[in-house]
Amino acid sequence: MNSLVEEAITSSQLEGAATTRKVAKEMLRTGRTPRTPDERMIANNFRAMEWIREHTTDTLTPALVLQLHRIVTDGTFSNPSLAGRLRKASPEEDIGVYDADGALVHKPPAAATLAARMDLMCQFGRAELDTGFVHPVVRAILLHFWLAYDHPFVDGNGRTARALFYWAALKEGYWLTQYISISRLLRKAPSQYARAFVHVESTHDVTYFLMHQLATIRRATDDLGGYLRRKAREVRETEAALRDTGDLNHRQLLLVNRALKHPLDDFTIAGHRKSHGIAYDTARRDLLELVARGWFTQLKRSKQLVFRPADDLPRRARR
Repeated sequence: MNSLVEEAITSSQLEGAATTRKVAKEMLRTGRTPRTPDERMIANNFRAMEWIREHTTDTLTPALVLQLHRIVTDGTFSNPSLAGRLRKASPEEDIGVYDADGALVHKPPAAATLAARMDLMCQFGRAELDTGFVHPVVRAILLHFWLAYDHPFVDGNGRTARALFYWAALKEGYWLTQYISISRLLRKAPSQYARAFVHVESTHDVTYFLMHQLATIRRATDDLGGYLRRKAREVRETEAALRDTGDLNHRQLLLVNRALKHPLDDFTIAGHRKSHGIAYDTARRDLLELVARGWFTQLKRSKQLVFRPADDLPRRARR
């Protein structure tokens, strides 16, 4: 859940979405309706990542790519017909990629060529072209580059390209990919990401982009290892501190641990359910048991149960 949230937020921020991480996480965990265009972009990216995990057995076709674009841009265009379709000739032909100073750094291919180019891209993705052996991760990275280079849509090209990379990697069995966020690292150094594209443009050698993305994947994987070690240590420490409290399950231990760190946060059944992929009744029972112990309090807000850490939770935990 944290990985999906992280990628959804940072991939949107790369495209200019402006909202706080706290607000974005609250929206995704509770499932509330987005209130702003930026929140809509983030919610769409989250839906796309969920969709990708459910469609890894599908075949790469133009229809699949258009569906990915439709998901990431849903509700973000003033003209809804732009979602899930290739850009057309004028006025949509007049599109380009510009640097921070407004200088044109990439002119995408003509609209009339896009359908044929996407069909060729999908053939490459299905390993139907006579290219010799291409490592599956390299193939996924090249699909990322190819879609971004062609810029086949009026908007949402970057988000769709990164989503396509995830889909291609997961389809080839690289299951760990779903737990790393490449966009989080790309956002830390967006100029390097842009330069990787520009180098290819000026030299006609895609090696620059491949090396940049492979280094990003390696750093993201290393970060994941550190994150897992840190979380495992926190759970062990919480278990040790609460070993005399009875039979709290691992989800409840994580709830208590999070509540100790964020005593002002609200918790909901929907959010807890989504975080752990559990049934509604299981999520409800987890929270109500913590209320019965006096660790959490509950109140009703607009017909929804909201749970908050008890004021004396830190004292109870220490005791």
